[in-house]
This record gives sequence, C-alpha cells and structure tokens, in this order.
Amino acid sequence: MSTPFSDRAPAYRDRLGAVVERCLPADDHYPARLHAAMRYSVDGGKRLRALLVYAAGEVLGLPPEALDAPAAAVELIHAYSLVHDDLPAMDDDDLRRGRATTHIAYDEATAILVGDALQALAFEVLAADSATAAAPTQRLRMVALLAEAAGSRGMVGGQAVDLESEGLDLNLAELEALHIHKTGALIRACLRMACAAASAASPDQIDALDRYGKCIGLAFQIQDDILDIESNAATLGKSIGKDEAQGKSTYPSVMGLPAARERAESLFSQARAALEVFGAAAAPLLFLADLIQGRDH
Repeated sequence: MSTPFSDRAPAYRDRLGAVVERCLPADDHYPARLHAAMRYSVDGGKRLRALLVYAAGEVLGLPPEALDAPAAAVELIHAYSLVHDDLPAMDDDDLRRGRATTHIAYDEATAILVGDALQALAFEVLAADSATAAAPTQRLRMVALLAEAAGSRGMVGGQAVDLESEGLDLNLAELEALHIHKTGALIRACLRMACAAASAASPDQIDALDRYGKCIGLAFQIQDDILDIESNAATLGKSIGKDEAQGKSTYPSVMGLPAARERAESLFSQARAALEVFGAAAAPLLFLADLIQGRDH
C-alpha cells in the first residue's frame, strides 16, 4: 500500500458501516421496534475490532472483500456484549458511547432481545453473506473461532467470572485470567479470523498475529482500568468509577497505578515485537498498536 494505514482507516470504517447497514434489518421491518433498537445499539463506537481484522488482512495480503464478513461479525458481537453488559443485572450502566444505553433508550426486555438478535446476526453474516469472498471451509473456521471467543470459554465466561468476583480481592494471575477471557478473547479472534481468511498464511505468521492479539487484548483492558480512574464520563462516553463502586478488582487496585502503566507498556512492546516477522508489511497493525495505546476513550 502506498498510503499509510492512518489514511485508509476512515475508509475502512465507512466500508464496515456499509456492510453492517446491508446486513441489519430495516428499522421499519417487522418487528420494527426491535430492529430500530438493534440499529441504535450498533451505531457509533471506535470500530477498533473491525480495524484489527482489516489491518491483519492487509498484512497477510488479503483484499477488503475477504474481510468484510469477519469485520462486521466481530463488531456485531461486540455491540451485543455492550448491550448486555450495561443491563441492570450486569454492570447497570445508563450511559454508553455518549448517550443512553439500550435498556434506558428502549427497555430492559428489548435490550436483552437486541443482544440475542445481534449475536445471531453475527453468525448469519459469517455463514451466509453473499457479498463476502470466502470459501465455505474458511467461513466454517471463522464461525468456530468467533463462537469460541464469544462463548463460555471466552468473553461470556470472563463476564461470568467478573460477576462472581465482585467484592473479592483477586491476585494478578486471577485478574489476568479473567480479562484474557472477557476482553482479550474477542480481540484475539479478530487476528485469528483474518488468518482463517488467508489460506496461504504460514504457521509463523499465524503465531505472530496470535501473540500480537493476546498482548493487545490484555493491554487494552489495563488501559480501560486506568481510564476509569483518570478520565471522565464526557470523554469516555460511559460512566466512570463503576469498578470501584461495585467492588471489582482492577489492575490499578491490584498492582498500583504506576505498575499498571508499566504492564500495559510492556504488553504493547511485546505486541510490536511479535510483528517483526512481517517486516515493513506490519505497518497497519503497528499503527493500530499506537492508536490503541494513545486512546483516551
């Protein structure tokens, strides 16, 4: 690519928006209120997970059309997880992406159904989106990877442990295990699905991208914990101080703020080092590492 990934990222966000728009039912299609709430819940956000899919695909030499389905699917799963995380039975938040959470804007029952529907739609997109250039075996592999990352051995399992751990003092190993599942698994899946779309990826390349995903996913969560202390609701677009109020262990509470920062920096460095096998072709993922490390929301 002749232009830096930073110049192409807005186009990828627009491309993702078009794919999601094509896949979402129209908001006047029966049942209209549910479909309107689904669209409300997907709207906005940084689209970092989709960008990771597209960037990893670029590193592996894939065209964007080979990555549209996994990029859209992972964003739909992410949106569903936010809707459910915000519910009163979970984190009980009323602010997300700078506006009312889905259960506040609509109602709690609708929010539950929105999450269910978005999750189902993600796998429909991977399995059946006719505009996506992927062989059936590649689609099946991506379905399996995303299902594992989103399920009890990944994101949902991490959320379950997170709820069980309220009021407990976790040690560092327990905290990292929780977030490797709750946050890291879905981010790691972005890289793994890009590999699945690239039939010619070598074992060394797959291993390098997987290590990058593991490190970025954990560093992302440490950043979230730090921002929950240092930022504000207007910047984050969501409530702050919730972890402390709910008695949850965080990296700053377990390690101290300076050590948490050092741990995040170390993980970002490890993520960059993992990409050395790609040489100059790693630029898109190096850009995203910088972007994620420098985020304030």
